[in-house]
Amino acid sequence: MLLGVPEVRYRAAGREVSREVSMARSTLDSLQPYLELMKPRVLLLVLFTGLPVFAMSSGGWPPPLVAASILLGITLAGGAANTLNCYLERDRDALMERTRKRPLPSARIGPRAALAFGLGLSVVATALLYAVGGGVAASLGAATILFYVFVYTLLAKPRTIWSAIIGGFAGAASPLIADAAVHGHPGAAGWLLFGIVFFWQPPHVWAITLYRRSDYDRAGIPVPPSRVGEDRTRRRMFWSALPLWPTTLALQPLGLVGGLYTASALLLDLWFAAELWRIRRRPEPSAARRVFAVSLAYLGLLFAAMFLDRLLLA
Repeated sequence: MLLGVPEVRYRAAGREVSREVSMARSTLDSLQPYLELMKPRVLLLVLFTGLPVFAMSSGGWPPPLVAASILLGITLAGGAANTLNCYLERDRDALMERTRKRPLPSARIGPRAALAFGLGLSVVATALLYAVGGGVAASLGAATILFYVFVYTLLAKPRTIWSAIIGGFAGAASPLIADAAVHGHPGAAGWLLFGIVFFWQPPHVWAITLYRRSDYDRAGIPVPPSRVGEDRTRRRMFWSALPLWPTTLALQPLGLVGGLYTASALLLDLWFAAELWRIRRRPEPSAARRVFAVSLAYLGLLFAAMFLDRLLLA
């Protein structure tokens, strides 16, 4: 009997551990739809494009806790905008292959819960940005959410093929908010990084519309391939990116970066330009998918080179 006591205790402990694991898994499963509403892959872009501003600060890198708090505020603002976008577009999302598995169309979360979550994130993000970055940063964060929800989601996207450009004002705001939080107002670094992301977005988004055209047609969302044709869309992808390349190279004359970034930017610009030029003669969907993938790699490598360059100069 005495020999059986430890065995009973081990079994009881094992059941307790299993119960705790099950509870933790259940909690994670219940939180997963909320995380998906925030569009975490998009948030990675938001974070990545705001980070180099800290390295370009005239006063040096801000304290780690301050930098982390600013990035958290920017992330929550982006998550709030994405959540409210999902709430407003839930019916259209249900019609599109690319988005029909999102939490609202798949009924993994209710509309009221999503709306409350989005509004709550908006309040928390604005308050956090105000606390760590001041009034200008908080105002920019709130304005980004409002612009993305009302101007882009409600007004532009259902009505015009130029929504990718209009939405770019909100999508590129992360460097402006980060710069304002560090310096009190956006400076040259914030505006140039904003410009890079802004000019990068149209060819990136239009590549998606080329190989997902039927999705957008089913949802009744006007996109260039459906309204002006695929050939003209491919040509516009190249010409719309023309301001991007001088913007990427304007950082060095202002003393914001060194030679490593500039050399990397030149090579990356040539690569992206070549892909955009090549797609003009390639109507197959695989070419558009390639441009989409290249555009992501291009922006990621560009900002990585920017950040590494600043670390080496520090």
